[in-house]
Amino acid sequence: MQTKQQTLGGAIAFSGKGLHTGVVVNMTVNPAADNTGIIFRRIDLEGQPSVPALCEYVTDTSRGTTIEKGEAKVSTIEHIVSALWTMGVDNALIDIDGPEAPIMDGSAREYVQRIEEVGLVTQKAERKYYEVTEKQVYTIPNKGVAIIIYPDDEFTVSVHVDYNSKVIGNQYATLDMFNEYKEKIAPCRTFVFLHDLEPLLKMNLIKGGDLDNAIVVVENPVSDEQLEHLKKVFNKTDIRVTGGYLNNLQLRSSNELACHKLLDLLGDFALLGMRIKGRVWASRPGHYANTEFMKQLLQTIRRDGEKPAFKYNPAKPAILDVNDIRKLLPHRYPFLMVDKVFHLDEASIGAIKNITANEPQFTGHFPQEPVMPGVLLVEALAQAGGIIVLSSVENPQDYSTYFLRIDNVRFKRKVVPGDTVQLEAHIIEPVRRGIASILGKVFVGGQLACEATLMAQIVKNKQTE
Repeated sequence: MQTKQQTLGGAIAFSGKGLHTGVVVNMTVNPAADNTGIIFRRIDLEGQPSVPALCEYVTDTSRGTTIEKGEAKVSTIEHIVSALWTMGVDNALIDIDGPEAPIMDGSAREYVQRIEEVGLVTQKAERKYYEVTEKQVYTIPNKGVAIIIYPDDEFTVSVHVDYNSKVIGNQYATLDMFNEYKEKIAPCRTFVFLHDLEPLLKMNLIKGGDLDNAIVVVENPVSDEQLEHLKKVFNKTDIRVTGGYLNNLQLRSSNELACHKLLDLLGDFALLGMRIKGRVWASRPGHYANTEFMKQLLQTIRRDGEKPAFKYNPAKPAILDVNDIRKLLPHRYPFLMVDKVFHLDEASIGAIKNITANEPQFTGHFPQEPVMPGVLLVEALAQAGGIIVLSSVENPQDYSTYFLRIDNVRFKRKVVPGDTVQLEAHIIEPVRRGIASILGKVFVGGQLACEATLMAQIVKNKQTE
């Protein structure tokens, strides 16, 4: 399993009509730095506003997935996001000059081909995974929709579709290995029932739809008059029904419709913003159910976020003891707030601070009921974050980190003498121009005591300049 994040080996460009707007759009998918995620940028709008491809920004799922943040709004993103995510791209900046991603041939086939042409670049940051620990369910009973996820070591998906259609019948699709996506899932096209076409046209949708980028399922006999009408709609001189499909003489697979539903599901599941370790079973999934389920998972992740990400085992040797820490941080008694480090990588740290009654702050805070000052908990988080940053700097003793901002501070419980405090800090954006953004959390006994978002600047010490 790939454990590091990846981006594209080069930019890839696409041009085509949006399925619903019919507007010709140009879209360029660019490589992006670690921890960027997938972001759409509307280069046709003033200020080039952007919107991350995340489920909290989904605003419409009626005929595709639409994300929106401020002035930035992009529709029908599921195919390009599905291709990027499933082919292994974690970080990409997508420049687009219109309101909707191009539909291409109704599948993700061309997207996959271009991704393979430029290849992938492995980055330094670790991939983020949500590991499912218990069965979770999302259902819409009156529509026969159900999505269930079970704990598993890998990510696998099974999709079942049954629309009570004599043409489609029951169809199943599975994805056990991501390397199956290119041949098995990506080429499968979007579809629509003929009886749904007129309502869509009346809603001023599918302006960019034609028989080259969508499968049209025909359930009932079609009159000559209706065929003439369809010729005008699709601007074609020859329209006919073959095997229950309009002008689609050959499906790309016997279960193409189920495979396309799986393709869409992958694109919508990518909006969680992290990869999943779990086994998915879905019946009649759609964009609304997919994205609502991701929002449900996100709430679960946020609740789990109030638990430590790293398990501290006091029996194991420290990665950095207090003498090692002094080589990285300029702080000394009584202001060194980190006693030892038990986890450290390029973007995160797990550290320990033991609170004792002998510390000077307790002589005044408070003499009769000693409580660790909240500002010192935030300072301890900043020092932990500083260890991450300075451990990657040559001659770290020549540098210090200074606060620029402290945001979103929350205190959940008191910290008192006798507590063993677990400090966790995570770099949430790539360090640029000496500026580091850090999410920090303080735990006592596995319970969240304090959290804050910190911004700090790395500055060279004057005596070394």
